[in-house]
Amino acid sequence: MAATPEQPATTTPRRKAGRHRGEGQWAVGHHTPLNGNEQFKKDDDGLNVRTRIETIYSKRGFDSIDPNDLRGRMRWWGLYTQRKPGIDGGKTAVLEPEELDDKYFMLRVRIDGGRLTTAQLRVIGEISQEYARGTADITDRQNIQLHWIRIEDVPAIWEKLEAVGLSTTEACGDCPRVIIGSPVAGIAADEIIDGTPAVDEIHDRYIGSKEFSNLPRKFKTAISGSPVQDVVHEINDIAFVGVVHPEHGPGFDIWVGGGLSTNPRLAERLGAWVPLDEVPDVWAGVVGIFRDYGYRRLRTRARLKFLMADWGPVKFRQVLEDEYLKRPLLDGPAPEQPSNRWRDHVGVHEQQDGRFYVGFAPRVGRVDGTTLARIADLAAAHGSDRLRTTVEQKMLILDVERDQVDSLVAGLEALDFQVKPSPFRRGTMACTGIEFCKLAIVETKARGASLIDELERRLPDFDEPLTINVNGCPNACARIQTADIGLKGQLVLDADGNQVEGFQVHLGGALGLEAGFGRKVRGLKVTSAELPDYVERVLGRFQKEREDGERFATWAARASAESLS
Repeated sequence: MAATPEQPATTTPRRKAGRHRGEGQWAVGHHTPLNGNEQFKKDDDGLNVRTRIETIYSKRGFDSIDPNDLRGRMRWWGLYTQRKPGIDGGKTAVLEPEELDDKYFMLRVRIDGGRLTTAQLRVIGEISQEYARGTADITDRQNIQLHWIRIEDVPAIWEKLEAVGLSTTEACGDCPRVIIGSPVAGIAADEIIDGTPAVDEIHDRYIGSKEFSNLPRKFKTAISGSPVQDVVHEINDIAFVGVVHPEHGPGFDIWVGGGLSTNPRLAERLGAWVPLDEVPDVWAGVVGIFRDYGYRRLRTRARLKFLMADWGPVKFRQVLEDEYLKRPLLDGPAPEQPSNRWRDHVGVHEQQDGRFYVGFAPRVGRVDGTTLARIADLAAAHGSDRLRTTVEQKMLILDVERDQVDSLVAGLEALDFQVKPSPFRRGTMACTGIEFCKLAIVETKARGASLIDELERRLPDFDEPLTINVNGCPNACARIQTADIGLKGQLVLDADGNQVEGFQVHLGGALGLEAGFGRKVRGLKVTSAELPDYVERVLGRFQKEREDGERFATWAARASAESLS
């Protein structure tokens, strides 16, 4: 997708060599902490806080927590303080952290590869009901998040999770976050290669290890051998994408340096092919580069994408081979275009073994503990012990016999989970929003759910694949820049001049086919109350003006500002 005056380029421009002396890179001798985050990490590794949580904070309560643990190291164990109720979006960037903090936590359960058993899902549901006021959200990185967690209850929660093989280890923090993987790894009939062994080995060797527990910022990993390309590989720090080498067979193409937030950048190919058994070593090499050469002076430049922007893929690959792997990598082919415009696996699909998996759509990832337990029971009643979460806030039930499919679908729909959802239910995501997030400016979950209802009522015949991503702030946790319609929360003026919740609109972003970032039309903002009217209007113009077979993203790139307003 070509850049226009109103549409940013898809990658950050390369910077002149030598511009960033003193960026806080360990590999060139800059070990002196240059900001508060680097100082508290130097003082004590984030992984060490678990002992204090178990022996001190859970016994003495919230007020006993050291500030550097509270707003820093506790993230290494999946804990963030949540937003104090009643603080409006206008105060998000004004109040001090201690004024925004509630005495409750969000707890992120790490689910590598999106893989769950019925027993694990049932336990998460029980924890939600007992300790989290029934809350549960499926994230766009395959995790499940709970809210209203008291520090006093955290050790008991860990005990329950770990008894069924789950954890919150490095679910947040400046460390390797959850490894997202294809939710149909090992079962899809069209799979190129199953990346599950690599996900498991990386997890077992490196997660919870102090070798990589102090990185400049968070590190995001994706591994998938699906031709659907179902792990948004273009926006991860490192991604392994299934390809077939003409001489060596199935393996992975390496992508490095993707990320969104306020400086979005698409990952770049290193041009190297990696066999399955070498993926963990290559992964460790890339993480090692980030640890040693990553920019630690400024938090705003500490993601791997900034180093990649300065180095480029040729230098990055050379350093990886020469300094970390000590051997050259094989050149390899680029992956094919994704085989499906929908990448979420929703619907009924046959597996390699003749059984079926059933993908279904909650509303914007929001569920609750009681419902999670019911999903687990429903899966078990239809012969399944395996479930998956997806990067689109969806869920799958695996291993269903043919004669059980219709009954399972009926059971899911009775819980308001659609197996054949409208494009609006299927394609709308939302981040946590102001209800719990201290960075948010506007409400998102309820807004996204009500938008789905309105659009289904107003446009019942609309049947094009469409993504609508709703984000509560500029940080793009819900991937606004890569959605057909991306909505960035901010305060705007209504028709009467009052400051109200609203969104800046991004149009025509995409991953997969013609990956690129959405177009921002100057001055195009909409209040939350006007959002259904706006989306209905722009989709009506799309249907009227599109060429045969034209995707929304392609139309939005060429449409006039008037058509998009």
